[in-house]
Amino acid sequence: MDSKPRCGHVSSLSKSLELNQLNLSFIFLDLPSFVRNMFKLGLKSPPPSSSPHQLLPLLLLSIIIITATATATANGKGFKEAPQFYNSPSCPSISTQDMCSQQAVHVAMTLDFPYLRGTMAAIFSILQHSSCPENIRFHFISSPSSTHLHETITSSFPYLRSQIYSFDTNPVSGLISTSIRSALDSPLNYARNYLANILPPCVPKVVYLDSDLVLVDDIASLAATPLGTGTVLAAPEYCNANFTTYFTPTFWANPMLSLTFSGRNACYFNTGVMVIDLERWREGDYTTKIVEWMELQKRMRIYELGSLPPFLLVFAGNIAAVDHKWNQHGLGGDNFRGLCRNLHPGPVSLLHWSGKGKPWVRLDANRPCPLDALWAPYDLLRTPFALES
Repeated sequence: MDSKPRCGHVSSLSKSLELNQLNLSFIFLDLPSFVRNMFKLGLKSPPPSSSPHQLLPLLLLSIIIITATATATANGKGFKEAPQFYNSPSCPSISTQDMCSQQAVHVAMTLDFPYLRGTMAAIFSILQHSSCPENIRFHFISSPSSTHLHETITSSFPYLRSQIYSFDTNPVSGLISTSIRSALDSPLNYARNYLANILPPCVPKVVYLDSDLVLVDDIASLAATPLGTGTVLAAPEYCNANFTTYFTPTFWANPMLSLTFSGRNACYFNTGVMVIDLERWREGDYTTKIVEWMELQKRMRIYELGSLPPFLLVFAGNIAAVDHKWNQHGLGGDNFRGLCRNLHPGPVSLLHWSGKGKPWVRLDANRPCPLDALWAPYDLLRTPFALES
């Protein structure tokens, strides 16, 4: 486990409180303006003329809120600590410091603030339903400015075996074309293209997971998916989907491009749940193949939907099949309105809120969909401080 001494948390807290003290010194210089600004954030309008002495109680309350918020942020206490999970007797013994073991289940996820709450829930669900939770190794990829979020993860999961990797988003930023939803244009959304370069060579195979999902089954079963000879990745395929809609008329009108799928039984698959052989990926230099399609997209628009189409262009028709129960996707609705959806027929091992609607957003807005109740038990967010109380 990639952990840091507890004294590091104390140091972070001290720095945070020092900054708050500095900020508060400016507040005292212009007390009436500060309080009026506080009211602009949602409180009732202040009296037309209030002296600093009359406003002092409100200021003290504001100081308490600011300090409590700073303390929570510094210590990662915005989330509850999850219970510790232990291996069953039949699990192989792996050193806690071994992040490369081939007996471990390696899981890769991106880590950023907008999806942090979803990531926490996903981790919780993975551990809770695993028969060998101590043998799971988490590999988190974040932008250089967000690596501190790993401390939040380890605060809620002190015994997690994990490591954080910094992903330089500058090279990929210049390759991203505007898609139908702004969230799909995040450079971190393309980190899955570079997993073989980001993760250490000692990691042979990895389960890549999005942050808007929860598992209700043992991830070891998914990780054990046989890839067959020469196959690089495995994912649930959906051959009933209209494959042609993922590419523009320009693509299909060009004979050189449309022949890309010739001789391949190309079907749609969701890239939010994949089992990837990183050794075969590196041997085939598949990152370069994906990047080449992204470069072509910058010259002539051949697709609309973010990071998915390059994966389809390179892998569709050449992947190992995974049972659909491992990706009950689309629970976030479509990419425009995010309306409620029902489960697909059949068993369920993984619930995936792909699409615009995210369960934590809808729950906070008191407008949840029925299936969001299945995500809520894994939510580790603490109850926020209420001003009314």
